[in-house]
Order: sequence, then C-alpha cells, then structure tokens
Amino acid sequence: MHTKIQKWGNSLALRIPKVFAEQVKIQKGSDVDISVDDGKLLISVISEEEYSLEDFLSKIDENNIHEEITFGNSVGREVW
Repeated sequence: MHTKIQKWGNSLALRIPKVFAEQVKIQKGSDVDISVDDGKLLISVISEEEYSLEDFLSKIDENNIHEEITFGNSVGREVW
C-alpha cells in the first residue's frame, strides 16, 4: 500500500491504515518502538502484558526464594 508522509509541527507523520492497525492491535495512545535496520524504518508495537500474582508466584522455586528477614523489635506504633 502506498501512502504519503505528512508534516506535523517540526516532525513528520505517517498515517497507519485502519486495516493495518487492527491486524497489529494498536489504537490511539498505543506505545510503539521505532528503529532503523539496514535502511528500513521499523515500527514495532510494545505489548502491554498483564501480570497476575499467580504468574509471579509460579516462578518461585527453591533456587530463587529467600529467607525471611527480621529488622529487630517494633519501634513506636509499628506493632501489627
């Protein structure tokens, strides 16, 4: 598909056709990474991964778990 680069303030702008935006699941406000590789302009979507506590806890094993740490007696109104 051919398109034109437009002026936007002191920068240049590229319109992304709706069909392309839908294919890569980007919308207004999406974060992208722009780079140049061998003379080609590359635009990559930065995915916003959602994490859950279960995902993090599933990664804990005997090699990466640490012991509890004590910081001494309670001071002031720190008593739980």
